[in-house]
Amino acid sequence: MVTEDYIQDSITRFPVADLSLAVQTRNPAGAPVLLFAHGFGQTRGAWNGAAVSLAVAGCRCVTFDSRGHGESDRVGSGDYHLEQFADDLLRLARAQPQPPVLVGASMGGLLGLMIAGEVRPAPFSALVLVDITPRWETAGVERILAFMQAHPDGFADYAEAAERIAGYLPQRRERKSEQQLRPLLREGADGRLRWHWDPALLTGVVRESERYQPQLQTAAAKVDVPVLLLSGARSDVVSRATVEEFLQLVPHAQHVELADATHMVAGDVNDAFTREVVRFVQSLDSPVVRQRAGAVQSQ
Repeated sequence: MVTEDYIQDSITRFPVADLSLAVQTRNPAGAPVLLFAHGFGQTRGAWNGAAVSLAVAGCRCVTFDSRGHGESDRVGSGDYHLEQFADDLLRLARAQPQPPVLVGASMGGLLGLMIAGEVRPAPFSALVLVDITPRWETAGVERILAFMQAHPDGFADYAEAAERIAGYLPQRRERKSEQQLRPLLREGADGRLRWHWDPALLTGVVRESERYQPQLQTAAAKVDVPVLLLSGARSDVVSRATVEEFLQLVPHAQHVELADATHMVAGDVNDAFTREVVRFVQSLDSPVVRQRAGAVQSQ
């Protein structure tokens, strides 16, 4: 039996069009590949709990920091567009030893939908979309952006940052420790701690995000690989209405709603999230799953 102590873990730099990304790989080639794409303003660390558990279960888990996030390079001009993020993800997918299952949260899920619907042959063997649909609830997104914009001068110390995060995520029982916060914050020349992401992201990707909704809906209708949508019962970004619209666009998709989860599904209910991903990955060899996805290919 594989245990956490025996997981092979490596961090490398992956070159893309104009910069490089920090990529973390758990387990060697040969295992089923899961490629994780985090949400806007997050890092690969958002997947740590799930990636370790799924690596222990025998999967090759690849996580990375998107451009402008975490340890990956920033765009020197500060000019960010969704197409850049999609190209980065496509390059990473094609670099894997086999077509991966894409596990994408929020922005990462939208990128996965766009690529899976528009690129042929599809570079993913399946999609797991984590609390995201081609159309989203604006109020929920505005709440997230308001928090991201709320502290331009940063924090005096890690304790202050932990307090602000606790106020933003009241559903979490424990406050983040300094060790957990270190990858999320950078110390400036003035000694204050600021978020890991490039502030220019807030004027680039955010400003143009909603104009992509028609394109995302069109792409979703063309997705021909197995799909699992995991939504949070307490999410304010995905709603019953947006889920129903998505299931009409992708009728072969499976949907599981996770109780007690907000938009931050993996962080809120990691064990339940991981169980559903394992169940889905194991089902991909099922003739029923292949038949449901194949029905889309013949349309």
